[in-house]
Amino acid sequence: MRKGFTLIELLIVLAVIAALMSVATPLALNAVKNAKASQVAQNLRNIKTAVESYINTEKELPQGTATLESKNYIKVPDGYDLDTEQSGGTLIATITYNAGDVEADRVQKFWNEIKLVDNKPAVVVTVQKWW
Repeated sequence: MRKGFTLIELLIVLAVIAALMSVATPLALNAVKNAKASQVAQNLRNIKTAVESYINTEKELPQGTATLESKNYIKVPDGYDLDTEQSGGTLIATITYNAGDVEADRVQKFWNEIKLVDNKPAVVVTVQKWW
């Protein structure tokens, strides 16, 4: 009698491994998508806090994300834009994630303040001028 596996035994093992992989792969991909959406939501929250701090400290709107970085409020990751406007005594800043590698509705599930602006996740910061 020879030692080793028969061709049938090897094919059965490969079939079982393939079946397990077909079940595990979608779960892993879903976990990766949720992790990315969670990271985007956390970055939006952190940038919002930095914008609020900037406005309350400097008493003006930041002129884009470069202003926040140059004054050491936050290091803004790639893909985030900051648009600002002033309406009377109200300062409005809109932070948008533009990279497009995450589903906007998935990001909304992690933080209820996230809105959709042109089908992209965004946060609107509104600060009443007090000075």
